[in-house]
Amino acid sequence: MIVTTAQLFKHAYGKYAVGAYNINNAEQAMGLFRGCIQSQAPFIIQISKGARKYTDKKMLEAIIRAADEIFPDAIFAVHLDHGDEETCYDCIKSGFYSSVMIDASHDPFEKNVAITKRVVDAAHAKGISVEAELGMLGGVEEDIKVEEGNACLTDPAEAEAFVKQTGCDCLAAAIGTSHGAFKFKGKQSLHFDVLQKIKARLPGFPLVMHGSSSVPQEEVARINAAGGQIKNSMGVDINEYLPAAKLGVTKINIDTDGRLVWTRVHREFFRDKPAEFDFRPPGKIFIDEYAKFIASRNDKLGSTGQIPDLRKSLGK
Repeated sequence: MIVTTAQLFKHAYGKYAVGAYNINNAEQAMGLFRGCIQSQAPFIIQISKGARKYTDKKMLEAIIRAADEIFPDAIFAVHLDHGDEETCYDCIKSGFYSSVMIDASHDPFEKNVAITKRVVDAAHAKGISVEAELGMLGGVEEDIKVEEGNACLTDPAEAEAFVKQTGCDCLAAAIGTSHGAFKFKGKQSLHFDVLQKIKARLPGFPLVMHGSSSVPQEEVARINAAGGQIKNSMGVDINEYLPAAKLGVTKINIDTDGRLVWTRVHREFFRDKPAEFDFRPPGKIFIDEYAKFIASRNDKLGSTGQIPDLRKSLGK
């Protein structure tokens, strides 16, 4: 059942975070839905600009509609991840998306406000929520590339002003995470002090944490043992998800980890079976492995087992 992100955030706020997972194909969709049904967790499907170009936006939308029929007990929202203004308008007009993200964080504050406000006005006219971003995360993921020297944490005072001026429904705040598999050097934690200050200025307002993959070292080691060359990778401590949720983070984005699971499964499969050329056997393995991964992350987000109570709150 497709619901709005606002409905998910209202139920989750201060108790748990909703996992936001990117998909690009049918195998990811099947693993995601299975994992969330197994763990009885609501979730958000994220479609990026890159995913919409990978095959075709209509193909992904059809996959999601089919999954909704195959898994009628699932409760989820559909979200555009890191959209520019043009892409946001296209998704708003489609009527398929629960929410869109306008990412103008690379622009000066005033321009970010102006762009975000235009998207908010267009989205709200259609009953669609808007996620915006303030502050810049470092790292690389699809079309996003920000050098660490240009990354900056979200200023709490600016966050308050930004939300009031734009009318956005949730805010992606830069609190120390970054995109891609190379998030941190050494041991680094989230900036909970910044998060606490933002929450104090915006009580009850949903916050979003981008670049939150944990980059499991076991996955990296197995990929490298099967011929990969991923070095010096490090991600977010999964034990920091729930403490962040208690401070108002209601949506946590996890994408890189899913790519690592896919890479590990396929590298090991074709290493062990070099004569094989059928892509379906490793695809089936990936679906099972991804479902297990999703369920494990929902546990850490605190969203496991929330579907029954959420269904009651929705009156469904």
